[in-house]
Amino acid sequence: MRISKILVPGSNPGAPAKFSLKTSKMFLKKAKKNKSNLFIYKKTSINDLILFGINSVILDRRECTFERLIKECFDLFPEAFGFSEYPQWPDSRKLDRPLRTLRKRKLIIGDPTGAFSLTKQGRKRVAEITKILRQGKLL
Repeated sequence: MRISKILVPGSNPGAPAKFSLKTSKMFLKKAKKNKSNLFIYKKTSINDLILFGINSVILDRRECTFERLIKECFDLFPEAFGFSEYPQWPDSRKLDRPLRTLRKRKLIIGDPTGAFSLTKQGRKRVAEITKILRQGKLL
């Protein structure tokens, strides 16, 4: 399986710099451990959180199935992906329509019966999301 690397704008304007796989995983670990800043992501769209979740699964060298994506998104962003009445449980309905939108925008490929992956445009958007979340001190 091929691993996507996160692209983020570098110090050289117009030239993206690549984060290593190790650096990207470090950011994801911080996101999972840093429970005090979990509300920062509320300002981020659900589509962006899903893209970030897909990238997280891919960086863990796992196939991004629908079930795995639900778990990853809920682990990273429990307030956004939990039931309102039962916040300790993930709500898979919160991923259904946004996944269709992401496919229409050509940011991801795949479907719930198979696996999801990021397109080139999707990887660029994940780089922007990572930068936003990192600046918000979530990462």
